[in-house]
Amino acid sequence: MARAVLRKATLAIGLAAAIAAAPAAAQLMSEGYEFLEAVRERDGTKVTEALSQPGAVVVNARDISTGQTALHIVTERRDAVWIRFLTAKGANPNVRDKTGNTPLAIAVRLGFVEGAEELIDAGARVDDVSATGETPLIAAVHRRDNAMVELLLKKGANPDRTDNSGRSARDYAELLGSNSRIAHAIAEADENKASAGASYGPRF
Repeated sequence: MARAVLRKATLAIGLAAAIAAAPAAAQLMSEGYEFLEAVRERDGTKVTEALSQPGAVVVNARDISTGQTALHIVTERRDAVWIRFLTAKGANPNVRDKTGNTPLAIAVRLGFVEGAEELIDAGARVDDVSATGETPLIAAVHRRDNAMVELLLKKGANPDRTDNSGRSARDYAELLGSNSRIAHAIAEADENKASAGASYGPRF
């Protein structure tokens, strides 16, 4: 009897807690939705107000259907100013949407070099991989995007990291020909790395 009463009391307490938490969760979802809509509409006033609230966490709010954050949205529209603004406000550049794409992966796909640089400078992982193991550098090589390849190498991308097929950006570059600009960029990055190692090696 006592055990049954205890179970009922526990259930009642749990139900009450769930009911109390529901409005807070709904409010958070509503705030996130309104924030993302303001970002889509380029409404700087509303976005700034949302981010100025004490304890605001909406900067990394995600769209329920796509999993996209504000950074995904502004990267897709090739908006470097908003990327810089959002990352300065604490937006995480390494969040993946529901398809597994980070903002940097989107920037590479679009050939958006300025946006890619902003994201990397804000902490985007330059060797983060897609579901197929493809790094941003591999993606840029596939696109034959010389400027993007050069940027990624400059920012420390690893040309020898392989995808799920076992091939690296260096391997794919070699398929383009040893005289291609991309192959030369990788060779130059190798030389710069070796030179830096020689200049800043251990001292005894």
